[in-house]
Amino acid sequence: MRAIVQRVSKGGVFIKDKNYSAEIGKGMVILLGIKTGDKEDEVNFVADKCSNLRIFEDENEKMNLSIKDINGEVLIISQFTLYGDARKGNRPSFIEAAKPQEAIPLYEKFIERLKLNLRESKVKTGIFGAMMEVKIINDGPVTIIVESK
Repeated sequence: MRAIVQRVSKGGVFIKDKNYSAEIGKGMVILLGIKTGDKEDEVNFVADKCSNLRIFEDENEKMNLSIKDINGEVLIISQFTLYGDARKGNRPSFIEAAKPQEAIPLYEKFIERLKLNLRESKVKTGIFGAMMEVKIINDGPVTIIVESK
């Protein structure tokens, strides 16, 4: 499992054909890729790591606070392209990305784990498999890659 975590001042997702939108203020946008063979252990590890990442500044302008400490919000976006392999040729291969029947339950467990860690009202999501327009106003910029073991 791979998460690209971006510290944001604002974030949002818009899905025209489903008339869906979700927006957050200060917090993080998590782009989540699920790999074939991932299990619940990977979900818990990555979700807990994201919940406790100290990427927000304290009063001394040091990255020393977590999303919990700042009472921030999280936007989770499923993104199978995080497992795109472009080492050969010019068209990425997505063979490592989990198929929807394997990925959807893990994506849902990830969301539930974040809600458990942070509070339900603090977690927003996109829609798995939908064509989404994602707005990310990166604060810093700060971008961290979190991967399961």
